[in-house]
Order: sequence, then structure tokens, then C-alpha cells
Amino acid sequence: MLNINRKRITALFSAAILLTLAACSSGPQVRSDSVLGTNFSSYKTFGFIDQLATDKAGYTTIVTQNFKAAISNEMKKAGYQYTEQNPDLLVNFNSNIQHRTEVRSTPSASFNYGYYNYRRGVYAGFPIYTTEVDTINYKVGTVNIDIIDAKQKQLIWEGISEGTLKKSDLQHPQQAVNKVVNLIMQQYPTYPQPVK
Repeated sequence: MLNINRKRITALFSAAILLTLAACSSGPQVRSDSVLGTNFSSYKTFGFIDQLATDKAGYTTIVTQNFKAAISNEMKKAGYQYTEQNPDLLVNFNSNIQHRTEVRSTPSASFNYGYYNYRRGVYAGFPIYTTEVDTINYKVGTVNIDIIDAKQKQLIWEGISEGTLKKSDLQHPQQAVNKVVNLIMQQYPTYPQPVK
């Protein structure tokens, strides 16, 4: 009886390990979001915002150049032409190779609704100014691409890939960037889908 239970426990433990390994090796997670009702085919041209998230100290990094080349290629596949003069769409992007936790604080005001005082009755208090703190965790290898309506100055589409870029990918950065940008842009509404 004891041997049978040990065999069952060992089998269950082995199955749990295999499921955990399978979950860890499931590959990158790519998702996107867009503004409902946007006619993406009405836009014809694209460009890049002036202050890209991957630039540093006022100069264009190699990472930025790799992303711009890859995104330009994919945007052309999606039916757009690149221009620096008044583009219909503006593109921004960011990549994070390290695991990072970012804390953002936002000031807010709330009212301290009064209390009863037997001399003054019920009254409303003055606004109390506080700070709301949000903690945002980024996974290793997170890449995001933002597409903005240039005239409206409004984000209309965002694509995110988590767990795609690794430190080892930096040995061949252009190839790695091309791959992740292609994965993200396949989610874009006007991107040509493969024939099944």
C-alpha cells in the first residue's frame, strides 16, 4: 500500500514539473489593443515621434536605428508610406531587456465629508490632497509599439510582446528586433494575413 502511494505521489510530482516547464517554455505573449471604430485604412503615411523612448541624452541609439528599420519595413507591409512631412500616423516604441519595477505617483484630491459637531451641526470639510501610488512590473524582454493619430494626438493602437527579447539576443540585435517587430505587427488591423 505504501509503495503504491509513493508511486502515485512520484507520478503526480513528475507531471506537475512537466506542466510547469511547459508553461515556462510557452514562448512570447503578444497582444494588442486599438480604439474602437478607427478606420486604419484611411491613413496613408507614417513617421516617428521626435523623442523616441529608446533614445538617450539627445542622440539616436543603435537600438533605435534597428527598431526604426524593422518598423518601417512592417508598416510598409501594412500599406503605409514613410514621410517626415506631416505624416498621418506617428510611431513610438520602447524595449525593456531587464526585469523592472516602476513606481508612479499621481496627485489627487478627495473631500473629507464632515462630521457632526453639536455646536456647528453637519458640515463638509476641506479637500485633502493626497498622492496615489501605482506600481508597474515589466517582464524581461517587453517590447511595445504605439501608433498615434498625428492630427488628433491620440493613441489608436498599441502592440505589446512580453518574453521575446533576451540578453543573448543582443549578440544579433537586428535579427532579434526584426523578429519581435514582425510578431507584434502581425496583430495590426491592416497587416496582410497569411493565406490558409
